Amino acid sequence: MRVVSLLLVTLVLATGCGRSAAKRTRAAASPNPVPTSVARETTVRGSSTISGVIAPYENVAITSSLSEPTDRVNVLQGDQVHAGQVLAILDTADLRAELAQAQGVLDTDIKSADSDDAKVVQSRYTETLNIGTGSDQVTSSRAALAQAKQQLSNDQLNLARDRQLVKNGYIAQQTVDQQLTTVLNDQSSVRTAQANLQTAITNEQVNGTPQKGLQQATVASAIADAAAARAQIEQARGQIQQYQTQIQKATVVSPVDGVITNRNLNPGEYPGSRTIFTIQELDKVYADLNASSEDTFAIPAGASVTLAVSGAGAQQFEGKVVAVLGQVTPGSTDFTVQVVVQNPGHKLQAGLPVSATITLPAVHGLGIPTTAFLDDTHTSVMIAQDQLVDVVAKTVKVTEIGTDGTTSIVTGIKPGQAVIANGQLGLADGQSIAQM
Repeated sequence: MRVVSLLLVTLVLATGCGRSAAKRTRAAASPNPVPTSVARETTVRGSSTISGVIAPYENVAITSSLSEPTDRVNVLQGDQVHAGQVLAILDTADLRAELAQAQGVLDTDIKSADSDDAKVVQSRYTETLNIGTGSDQVTSSRAALAQAKQQLSNDQLNLARDRQLVKNGYIAQQTVDQQLTTVLNDQSSVRTAQANLQTAITNEQVNGTPQKGLQQATVASAIADAAAARAQIEQARGQIQQYQTQIQKATVVSPVDGVITNRNLNPGEYPGSRTIFTIQELDKVYADLNASSEDTFAIPAGASVTLAVSGAGAQQFEGKVVAVLGQVTPGSTDFTVQVVVQNPGHKLQAGLPVSATITLPAVHGLGIPTTAFLDDTHTSVMIAQDQLVDVVAKTVKVTEIGTDGTTSIVTGIKPGQAVIANGQLGLADGQSIAQM
């Protein structure tokens, strides 16, 4: 029992002396402890600061297509105007004269069209009359022909009887000659009746029906004339509307609320093809910010923006990102972040340079000090690796997914990992350190 107890005491003392020696070794390896930070779950909300210039929310260039002199100009450069406000009035005397003439043409065309409509009605009645009359004439001609044939037949019988009587001496030859004349006249009447019937039939065929024939063609022609007259009316109305529109355009109005930044029209001048007014809407403006390709991924639409202007002191302006636009010029890697900013008092003028701080979305993950990165690309850090006998520095690759400038959210290390807080100490892989 005593021997065993002594052995155990000896073993414990030996183990304690070994641990003390190891601690002395670590302490001796790095007399100046290296600051470290433990990677922990955290949330950061970063920001991005980029510059740009102010642009008007709308920049409206007003021109006029009218070749009319200017009667009056109501605004000067720098004037604030509202939508619908009259800026200038052009002379419209010649346009009004042409409008009155066009109105007279329209009135004449309407009367002509009414007359053509009446002719359509008349032609329909005539069509009904002629078609009905033609049919009646055929019937009447057939009856007349039948009557003439019957008369001829009777007179021919009488002539034959008279010739027999004259042979027997009962009547004179003069009676026979008279009856022969009657038969000849009857034959002529039959031929006339036949001709009249053929004429009536031809007339009936030519007149046709309401669906085809002369009468239908006559009605269709009248309808076409009426339609042409109505088309002429529409053409005249179109001409009138054109003159009315030109007269309306002679009153030049502002399409937006804004500021007159250019007035290029004076009384008596013709507008020509030049821009006569330029209006900028400045109640709200755009801040067009110069962005890199990295910014296009980091900055979302709707992000809050704070603008600062050189010379404005501590005054700041608030806005929101409305768009992240593509290449400024083809082939370039420059992009535009467009921000809408309310502009009370029109203090932000177009072309004014600004600096913008954009609040980025919150990012959650493992946080380490931003100072821990070994390079400007923020892709590597050093961790404190415990190797039992010693704690040494080791380089590991990481990916930064968000930062607020003090704390960075990264992937590539485990929770609770000790990270060397200052990446610019110049430590080498495997170098002994003592953690703080």
